[in-house]
Amino acid sequence: MSVASKEYKRITTKTLFEMKRKGEKIAMLTAYDYTMAKIVDHAGIDIILVGDSASNVMAGHETTLPITLDQMIYHASSVVRAIERALVVVDLPFGTYQGNSRQALDSAIRIMKESGGHSVKLEGGAEISESVSRILSAGIPVMGHLGLTPQSIYKFGSYTVRAREDEEANKLKADAKLLEELGCFAIVLEKVPSALAKEVAESISIPVIGIGAGDGVDGQVLVTHDMLGMTHEFSPRFLRRYLDLYIEMGNAFKNYIGDVKSRDFPNKDEQY
Repeated sequence: MSVASKEYKRITTKTLFEMKRKGEKIAMLTAYDYTMAKIVDHAGIDIILVGDSASNVMAGHETTLPITLDQMIYHASSVVRAIERALVVVDLPFGTYQGNSRQALDSAIRIMKESGGHSVKLEGGAEISESVSRILSAGIPVMGHLGLTPQSIYKFGSYTVRAREDEEANKLKADAKLLEELGCFAIVLEKVPSALAKEVAESISIPVIGIGAGDGVDGQVLVTHDMLGMTHEFSPRFLRRYLDLYIEMGNAFKNYIGDVKSRDFPNKDEQY
C-alpha cells in the first residue's frame, strides 16, 4: 500500500500536491477494465492511469497510435465504475489534441462527461501548450507527459532513453516549467536520465511521476500487466516484475484443460 493510504480516503489533485510537499512517494499503475481496476484500487494505489497503452496490452497493436477516443472512453468508463479511492487519469489518444486546441477541448470534455474520469493526460510540451491551456480553461485537470512520448515513436525512431544531449535536456526542463505555469497538476517523465529527472522534480512544485526516470522523482508508474509478469516480450531495465502470471496463469489453464479432458471436472460436489 502507498505511504499515504491510511491518511487519504480519496486521492485528488490537491492530495498529490500535499504528498509532494510532505515527501510522500506517489504510486501509480495502469488499468483498463473493471476487475483489474477494482483490485488495484483496493490495494491502495494513489493514481490509476487509463493509458493509451491499452492499444498494446489489450488490443495487441505494435504502438499506442491506433487506439481511438471512443475506445479510451470505453476503457475509462469500466475503470471509473470500480474505484473508490484512486485518482483516475485518462490518456487523450493520438490525433485528438495535437495541432487543434478546439478538438483537444472537445476530446477532453467527452472523456470527462462520458467516462467519469477525473483528469486527462497529454504528451508534449510547448508544441501542445495551446491545447493544454484550452482544456484547463474548462476546469479539466491536466497531467503532462515528457521525455519518451510513445505517440511520437515514429518521430523518435526507437524507444531509447531521451534527453541525454544538452539541447533536448534543456527543452525538457523548459517544457516542464511551462506545463507547471500553464496549470498542470503533475507530469510523467518517461525514460530520461535519473539526474535530469531529479533536477526537474526539484525545480517545480507539481509532482513528477517517473517511468524509467530513476528514484529522484515524486512517484513511480508502471503498466500493471508488465509488473505482474503477464507480458514477457517487454523487458526494459526499469521494469520490476512482482509476479510471473504468464507462467502461473498458463499452468492454471493447463490444469483446467487436463481436468476437463480426464472427466475430473466437474466432480460430484461441483454439480446440481
